Amino acid sequence: MKLSHILYKADDLKESVHHFREQGFHVENGSKNHPHNALIYFSQGPYIELIQKAPISVFSKWILNRIGKSKLVDRFNLWDTSEQGFFEICFENYRDNFSDEVEILKNNDQDYFITSSKRRDPSDRLLKWKLLFPMEIKIPFMMTYFNIDPKPKNYVHPNGIKKIKQLTYGTEIDLIPIIKQLCDDEVLQVENGKGVINVTYQH
Repeated sequence: MKLSHILYKADDLKESVHHFREQGFHVENGSKNHPHNALIYFSQGPYIELIQKAPISVFSKWILNRIGKSKLVDRFNLWDTSEQGFFEICFENYRDNFSDEVEILKNNDQDYFITSSKRRDPSDRLLKWKLLFPMEIKIPFMMTYFNIDPKPKNYVHPNGIKKIKQLTYGTEIDLIPIIKQLCDDEVLQVENGKGVINVTYQH
């Protein structure tokens, strides 16, 4: 798998969008109508997703708890309560399933949950993908790549940034081998730490 995107927790989504635009990034809404997130795409490599809270209802969380997926609810609650800043990462593959990833998780006694998602973006494209959430919230979640590539071609942001050059991700030392089995992206550097995420850009 490759590094898909980095999640940025926004205390106020509109204010964070304004902040990144002031820093010279092009930021677009995630959806055509009633967006709950915003996106900073790069032509190559991972992108940035800004969210104010997890895109899941209280009722859906209740259902997940009822079917024994309380650890998944814990992950979404973390999305809601994290401090402003980068707090979560996602991996991606270019297939329509997670057969290889499921095998790795099973071999490491890790449970998971798979679901599907979709949204209509500001360009009126219906994007579809699948998601895999490990029950261990310190293992990044995963997605299949969009059915339509939304990234701009040969784009450089107004501030001169072309892409994310490196991302350092801190996690528990016993989870590092699992994460490295799942993702072989040279952009990603995994080290022992407590959820520390540092991003370096390439101009």
